[in-house]
Amino acid sequence: MFNLTYEFKLKPTRAQIAMFEDWLEQCRRVYNYGLAERKDWIKSRSCQINACSLRSEYIIPVETQRPNYFNQCKPLTQARAKYPELKAVAVHVLQQTLKRLEQAFVAMWERKHGFPRFKKPGRMRSFLFPQLGVNPIQKGKIKLPKIGWVKFHQSREIPDSDIVKQAHIVKRASGWYVLLILQWNVSLPQLIPHGEAIGIDVGLTSFIATSKGLTVKRPRFFVDAECKLKLLQQRVSRKHIGSNNWHKAQKKVALLYEYIVNCRKDWHRKLSHQICNNAGMVFVEDLNLIGLSRGMLGKHCLDAGFGQFFNILQQTCFKRGVYFQKVDSRKTSQICPSCGVETGKKELSVRTHVCSNCGYITDRDVAAAQVVLQRGLAAVGHTVKMLAEGKFTGIPMKQEFSNF
Repeated sequence: MFNLTYEFKLKPTRAQIAMFEDWLEQCRRVYNYGLAERKDWIKSRSCQINACSLRSEYIIPVETQRPNYFNQCKPLTQARAKYPELKAVAVHVLQQTLKRLEQAFVAMWERKHGFPRFKKPGRMRSFLFPQLGVNPIQKGKIKLPKIGWVKFHQSREIPDSDIVKQAHIVKRASGWYVLLILQWNVSLPQLIPHGEAIGIDVGLTSFIATSKGLTVKRPRFFVDAECKLKLLQQRVSRKHIGSNNWHKAQKKVALLYEYIVNCRKDWHRKLSHQICNNAGMVFVEDLNLIGLSRGMLGKHCLDAGFGQFFNILQQTCFKRGVYFQKVDSRKTSQICPSCGVETGKKELSVRTHVCSNCGYITDRDVAAAQVVLQRGLAAVGHTVKMLAEGKFTGIPMKQEFSNF
């Protein structure tokens, strides 16, 4: 099976927008009720056997099972029969809300995320249709269960050979969007290493540096918009909370954030295609992105969006038949790519690689990219030669990226 997600902007009527808003509110209430049940069960088991708690604890029978997705769906069916506002929402949408809560707890246990929190009004911004009817899409229209036909801006054609599995309705500052999950019943071959290889090193001075000597200056999407963002947030703070003017000011802040995100993602996609134009293999560093985001330069690392760029680059490589792999990132800037001797740790102000053993001189980031390339070739079983052995010749000191 092969899945792809197509995103389109919806053009709903006022009645449909009101229905979307009501469904989001009902999903939020179901989410909070399910979270309260789980939290009460956990609190009832947190008191020690031989001592009384200083706080009042919930008393739940011992035989009561831990709440999960499956044993919370049955009370949901009973609640829909009792409350008409819940019955107005498609049952699969509410069940997907409980599954979303289950995924939040799984992420807390397995990926060390924080404990799930209750959602305030307006914090629930999406709901999911796990199933659609027969032929749910026509030219510029999609049929949603219990809602009917909703128009959308069809910016590209949807293949006829696919199956529309799910529809994800998302509310953003710029409007409503639908994310269609399309499925093809095909088996894709595993990509094998082939063609010309490129090693990539990422950084804050140069966003990327390739093993061929190409360096790309890092655009400062968030930093450049920080002054305007500060002005808009000051206007929000001067408005009465909950008033119409407060909501208008909040929307302007959200639109600016969305604009920054779209600019960064668009630039990452263009750069990833530029990298894949003349490459058969792409190797990047396997960085600790969480550690970088919590460091002294965390704001600039988050502004650069290294994790998003790696994901987009991997998707682009998959679509264009380019082999992609991450390699060990330790000491890439401390090893000479020409002779393999460790040159020692460099300060961030030192931007030139100078090897005292073989005399090789080049840009620091380019040298790290060449080390990444050598590690990637060794990982896929290719013969690796050092620069001094004539494997790489004619590498320029610096080459600016002229397309952006």
